[in-house]
Amino acid sequence: MPLGLLGLKVGMTQVFDNEGKMAPVTVLRVGPCRVLQVKTKGDKKNGSDNTGKTGDGYEAVQLGFEDKLRRKAIRAERGHVSASLGSNRREKLINAGITPPPKADCEPQRYIREFRLEKAADVQVGALLRAEDVLKGIHAVDVIGKSKGRGMTGVMKRHNFKGLRTSHGVKKGSRQRGSIASNASNRGSGRPKKGIRMAGHYGNERVTSRNLRVVKIDAENNLVLVEGAVPGPNGGLISILPTTKTKTTHGKVKVAAPVSKAKAALAAKKK
Repeated sequence: MPLGLLGLKVGMTQVFDNEGKMAPVTVLRVGPCRVLQVKTKGDKKNGSDNTGKTGDGYEAVQLGFEDKLRRKAIRAERGHVSASLGSNRREKLINAGITPPPKADCEPQRYIREFRLEKAADVQVGALLRAEDVLKGIHAVDVIGKSKGRGMTGVMKRHNFKGLRTSHGVKKGSRQRGSIASNASNRGSGRPKKGIRMAGHYGNERVTSRNLRVVKIDAENNLVLVEGAVPGPNGGLISILPTTKTKTTHGKVKVAAPVSKAKAALAAKKK
C-alpha cells in the first residue's frame, strides 16, 4: 500500500474543463497530516542509534489529522504526541542511557490512521504532509470511507431482490425473499451457508472507491477534487492514496488509431 493522507468529505459539485466538458466531482479536504510514528521492519535492539527500539516487523507510517482539545484528550493521547509530558517509562529509559523514541511535539490528534508500506518511508516523525506533496503527479487515487448506515433492511433494499408477485394469493409477501430451500444450507449442519443474501444490517462498513481521476488539487485550501462519488456522508472521514490498480487510463495521452489504407484511399476519392 502506498503512503496516503487523511481528510474529510466536503460534498459533490461539477466542474468544466477548457473544452467545455462537465465532470461530476467530489470535493475532499485533505490534510495537512502530522507524522506521529514511523514503524520499521528491522529487528534491532540497542542499535547504533542508542534508541533501544525493537523493530515492529513491518513498514508503516502513522498519521494524525485535525487537532484535538487538550481538555478532551486523555493522558495516553497527550503522551503519544508530546515529548515534554513525563512518564515513568520515559524516565527509566533515560536513566538507563537509552534515548526515548521521537515524538511529534504537536497537539493531540482527533483522527489517527496507519498506512502500511512495502518499503521504508522517507519521512520523519513530526513532519507535516500536505496534498500537493504526497499526490503531486498522481492522476488516479483510491478513496476509503465508511458508508452511510441504513439500519436493518430487507432483501429488496439490501441486495436489490425483485421480490415476489403482487398478485392475488401472495398475502403480504411481495417484499420477501422466498424460500432458501435445502440447497442453501451446509450438508450435515443444517445452518445456512456463509454469505447467503438475507435481510440484515445494511451500510456502516468500510468501502473503497478505486481508480478515481484527480481533476484538481487546490494547494492553498488543501482541497482535492476527484471525479465520481466517494463513500460516506458529507463531513465523514476518508483516506486517500495513489491507486493500486495497474491498468488505468487516467493521465495517459490518447493516441489516435492509425487509418487503414482502404479508408485513406476512400477519403482521397471523396476529395
